[in-house]
Amino acid sequence: MKTAAIYCRVSTEDQEREGTSLQTQLEACRNYCQDKGYDVAHRFSEAYSGLTLERPKLDELRELVRNEQADVVVVYCLDRLSRDPTHGVILTQELEKHHITLEAVTEDVDNSELGKLISYIRGFASKLEAEKIKERTMRGKKARAREGRMVGGFHITYGYDYIKRNGKNGGHRVINETEAKWVRQIFNWLVSDGLTTGAIRDKLIANDAPTKIGKRWVKGSVIAILKNPAYTGKTYAFTSINHRPRKKPQEDWIELSSDVTPAIISQELFKTAQKQLQVNRDKAMRNTKREYLLRGHIKCRQCGHAYVGGITLSNSQSGDRYRRLYHCLGKRKDYSPIERCHNKSWGADKLEALVWEQIERVLDNPDLIIDEMERQRQDAGELGVLETELQQAEHQLKALEREQGQLLQWALKGFPENQVEVENRRINKARETLKAQKAELEVQIKASQETAISVPKLEGFVELMREKLTTLDFETKRQVLDMLGIKVWVDGQSVEITGVLPTEEDAIATTPYQGR
Repeated sequence: MKTAAIYCRVSTEDQEREGTSLQTQLEACRNYCQDKGYDVAHRFSEAYSGLTLERPKLDELRELVRNEQADVVVVYCLDRLSRDPTHGVILTQELEKHHITLEAVTEDVDNSELGKLISYIRGFASKLEAEKIKERTMRGKKARAREGRMVGGFHITYGYDYIKRNGKNGGHRVINETEAKWVRQIFNWLVSDGLTTGAIRDKLIANDAPTKIGKRWVKGSVIAILKNPAYTGKTYAFTSINHRPRKKPQEDWIELSSDVTPAIISQELFKTAQKQLQVNRDKAMRNTKREYLLRGHIKCRQCGHAYVGGITLSNSQSGDRYRRLYHCLGKRKDYSPIERCHNKSWGADKLEALVWEQIERVLDNPDLIIDEMERQRQDAGELGVLETELQQAEHQLKALEREQGQLLQWALKGFPENQVEVENRRINKARETLKAQKAELEVQIKASQETAISVPKLEGFVELMREKLTTLDFETKRQVLDMLGIKVWVDGQSVEITGVLPTEEDAIATTPYQGR
């Protein structure tokens, strides 16, 4: 049978409030313990503020807890133990330290509002302490590195074995001759034979070259070896950001003493290898510069991200073939980390031909363009109205910034984390909506201000383009797209083309197209 200690508290102001009197609390706690089968060995009752820890009966209870004279502490509700969530953290930690549970008659301790707040503060404090420990550990590692001692995962460098030392000198590398032979071979294949990293990988596999951890050779491993200055006897610490492939600026690296890594290759061979890697990159088909006519003019109707140029590789009997395409940035994790866009990619040749065909039709009839530009200027409305709407949007954005600042203060004061996150998502969503509205208003204002003076310029430009329509080069076509304000919206397998364009059925304002 568990031994229980009952704690009851009221403040002098709420002594007679219904449901909070000492007698009512005590009776409810007794009944609770009886139902649970607890042996009530201790009872503490007092009239004291719940905003202080300096309470006589609470002191007695804490002394009992320190002596572990109970298995469970029972209160009527959590705020009877403390009204201050910070004090609640202190008390609950004391109970946990001595393996004593806390239970309340009227609520689930962990799921009550005060309990959630206490849990949030404890979690926040734990994260803060973890960050402090991490920072202290990192400072210690950097101090050892500046003394020339090796820290971190140096033991997994191909071509070396890591010898750990005791004491202050740290570990050091020794050459693993079996692996070092292949390191030298990798550099020679690159420099002397001009092989690509893919071809080097294939040779390593064909010759059954051993890997460090028994896995199959991949191009990434070959590139890592070819770029690692350790093989020249240079040893650096803290070269990457949070153990990720992205490198820190070299001035932030810490160079260790020269006796910790013996050289496998010469400095000259390493420098030559870096130049050859660059030559290979320049010669690679995937790095060949390609022109994308619609760059900056094409967007996704589903997620709003831009469509950008890229390439795809297809294999055939005649060899590898690279094909230009446009794909949505929303497909990439770094642009849409929560939900990826599933809009389709388009072959660049097909999409550019479709768009340019429609533009040629419009250039053959410049009067339609001029009429449309005038219509858009009239539709923009009064400039003053647009500017007023823009000011309102800017004021609302500033108000959201103030709200988010206040939300940060709530978080620092221990406001429940889930509520903070929900409110923060609401503010971010409202901000994105207002930013989009603000951008649209700015476009309308600019159009209203500039359209009138642009009409003669546009008319002359269209006439010039008509004369050269069949001989336009890439850059001139790009000028046409810019001058007409062309936007291409992709939605599934349909394409909508908009800009300073007519709305007649035989024109270009909306051009659905099925297929890819």
